[in-house]
Amino acid sequence: MIARLWTADTTPTHAPAYAEHLRTRVLPALNAIEGYAGGTLLERTTPAAVEIVVITWWRSLEAIRGFAGADLEHAVVADEAARLLTRFDHRVRHFTMVAEDIPRPATTG
Repeated sequence: MIARLWTADTTPTHAPAYAEHLRTRVLPALNAIEGYAGGTLLERTTPAAVEIVVITWWRSLEAIRGFAGADLEHAVVADEAARLLTRFDHRVRHFTMVAEDIPRPATTG
């Protein structure tokens, strides 16, 4: 599994709109790409900005190419999203998952 990590900053006023953009436009579009395995939006409010971290999960580099194109590290940022941000990475970073411990819901049997 490959994590695609991207960061940005926004204002407290624009943070909810960015989250809505991600939830209603970006994530549904990513779900249509073969090999996409999920995504997470993290926020951290500081005195200077709301810091954003977006992590998307992919099954292969080929799946990422289906989203980003030939340049895998190119950040895909829609104009609508860019207008909500005060700073954003133009390049992303990819990490290979080597361990995971995410609690799973209990099953009844």
